[in-house]
Amino acid sequence: MLLKADASGYAVPAFNYSDIWDFIAIFEAAEEMRAPIMIASVPPVVNAISPEICGAWGIAAMKKSTALLCHHLDHSFNVQTCVEAIDNGYPSVMIDASKFPLDENIAIVREVVDYAHARNVHVEGEIGLIKGRGLEGDFIGNKFLAEVEDAVELAKQSGLDSMAVGVGTAHGFYEGVPEINFARLKEINDATDVPLVLHGGTGIPQADIEKAIKNGINKINIGTIIHTTYMNAMRAELNEQGDNQYTIKIALPVKDKIKEVVKNWIKVCGADNKA
Repeated sequence: MLLKADASGYAVPAFNYSDIWDFIAIFEAAEEMRAPIMIASVPPVVNAISPEICGAWGIAAMKKSTALLCHHLDHSFNVQTCVEAIDNGYPSVMIDASKFPLDENIAIVREVVDYAHARNVHVEGEIGLIKGRGLEGDFIGNKFLAEVEDAVELAKQSGLDSMAVGVGTAHGFYEGVPEINFARLKEINDATDVPLVLHGGTGIPQADIEKAIKNGINKINIGTIIHTTYMNAMRAELNEQGDNQYTIKIALPVKDKIKEVVKNWIKVCGADNKA
């Protein structure tokens, strides 16, 4: 999926779900847009729902899909969570050891790669740091930026399949205008041969998304706008429909609001009609 996106000049959007309703919204949007996507869960969601149930949703969705869909574990910070996801049918996992020194990052990613590749599972790693929301800490100046040499070593020594790069993006909503270091992104892309991933898609202007794709980004993660749309639409429906409503009567119009957001992001990534 990612190599085809790289060759054809678009990015595969990866959408984070929180439960079955946004999962279905993402799935339906991809089907209707004929788009290749990743549908992703973060560890707190996996832990709350269980690896077994999340894995079963993914297996069923990938089997049912008429487009091209890959279930992905996003931003796992430990090896065991990746192992559990793999054992429950995830064909793609991310291990984020970017907060550690390079040699430890390589060793942790390598451990996941060894387990995953024996089971034909894709592994995403990370170099540099993605700002925002306390996931990885607070950074001063250019401390978050991935170093080109480090990116080359992580890709070469760990055997990962794709790599998230810290080039100025942030998780959550941005305070001010996002400042992506496109020069650093291009340097990393020129120096490595693995697909590159941009985390923190929510709030990045479309022109910057398009520029990032031209400079080597093959996958873009979108999470915050999905769950905030979900919660805001839920609140609006509850206020409009009043108390004592049947769950599905509230959930279906909420699902449609989420689908609108997903479809827009598929277009922004240039992935519509690419499945």
